[in-house]
Amino acid sequence: MEITRHEKLAQALKAAEKTCIAIEPISKENTDLTVDDAYQIQLINIEKELSDGKKITGKKIGLTSIAVQNMLGVNTPDFGHLLDSMEAKNNTIQIDTILQPKVEGEIAFVLKEDIKGPDATAEDVINATEYVAAAIEIVDSRIKDWKIGLIDTVADNASSGKYVISHKKVDPRTIDLKNLKMDLYNGDEMINSGLGSAVLGDPAFSVAWLANALSKYGVVLKKGEVVLSGALTGMLTAEKGKEYTANFSELGSISVKFE
Repeated sequence: MEITRHEKLAQALKAAEKTCIAIEPISKENTDLTVDDAYQIQLINIEKELSDGKKITGKKIGLTSIAVQNMLGVNTPDFGHLLDSMEAKNNTIQIDTILQPKVEGEIAFVLKEDIKGPDATAEDVINATEYVAAAIEIVDSRIKDWKIGLIDTVADNASSGKYVISHKKVDPRTIDLKNLKMDLYNGDEMINSGLGSAVLGDPAFSVAWLANALSKYGVVLKKGEVVLSGALTGMLTAEKGKEYTANFSELGSISVKFE
């Protein structure tokens, strides 16, 4: 049976991930691809991972900052899937197993109830959240030199790589997520700082956006899932031998080391 163009592009992205050899932007020679096409390509690879025995642990939201949206010429966030294989064990990553890693500090929501769109609100998200926690997402791109547009990053599982979450659990009703502050460190050097409001104005609104966007594809945010709500600051390029720490005002700290 002849494979479809979507399947060929999914295979190219998956091969880049497995070989750690980046490819040219898939949008370069496929200028007619739509965002829906890109999500179909993403889902082909997710279905393949599930058939190989991996499990979905949650979702991630990308392109939540206005600066990044402007850089890519888009006006909407995107989303990808988190798998159990993406959890960084012992907060350590072997850098030669990942292509072009960058580090982002984020607020993770862990759900105690399903959230179903298309009319989910930030209040619904807070009510459905068991706890929030400090998190670091290690974003990665299978596209050479991070030369990505919206189509490229969506097809590439929203440029997902790895993630780590703190063990400290905080009830979101007890803190102001919009004014929560995060400092991002490279070793002992603080590189940048940001507030929760950098994430679409409110991290809970960001999760509500995701629930509503997923409803178009018949997908529900499920009880027990982790949702990475988006970066509070600019991302840092990861380097071998370096440790990166996100220090949150009410959520504590989380670190990841590259070896």
